[in-house]
Amino acid sequence: MSEPPPRGAERDIFRDTWVRYLGYANEVGEAFRSLVPAAVVWLSYGVSSSYVLADAIDKGKKAGDVRSPEAGRSTRVTVAVVDTFVWQALASVAIPGFTINRVCAASLYILGTATRWPLSIRKWTTTALGLLVIPVIIHPIDSTHWSPAHHCPLSHRSVDFLLDSSLRKLYPSVEKPSSS
Repeated sequence: MSEPPPRGAERDIFRDTWVRYLGYANEVGEAFRSLVPAAVVWLSYGVSSSYVLADAIDKGKKAGDVRSPEAGRSTRVTVAVVDTFVWQALASVAIPGFTINRVCAASLYILGTATRWPLSIRKWTTTALGLLVIPVIIHPIDSTHWSPAHHCPLSHRSVDFLLDSSLRKLYPSVEKPSSS
């Protein structure tokens, strides 16, 4: 999970507590895809997406509370909400969800062609493998808060790099959002 906030810093419920793991519910859904009805997988995406939306709204409210002569309140709020939403959607839902989906699909296929195991054993093995991969992909994404001073892990940097190279170029001149 994220590093603890510095002393005296406000604790962010969406970044510094167990609530952060709700953003990864869809990975669990993807790991169980071969064993559960599709509606359960979609429900897991609903949980993750709700987390993303709640965090974006929270960051928008916090941006609205900041007094700054640099940009208008509505601009700060809009940038905070959009940046947080897009960053979280990529880093918490899309990238890890796609990764677990592909790992599980590939393992189910490989087990089907390389073994004579019964289908139920192959499905449970695929689910176990998917669950085991989750910490591997979560740690690089969620091991630090974004900060210019931090050396961020590769996948964390890649989401920031993607946004820095695209969406963030469209923002008006305001300080860099701290969504990630």
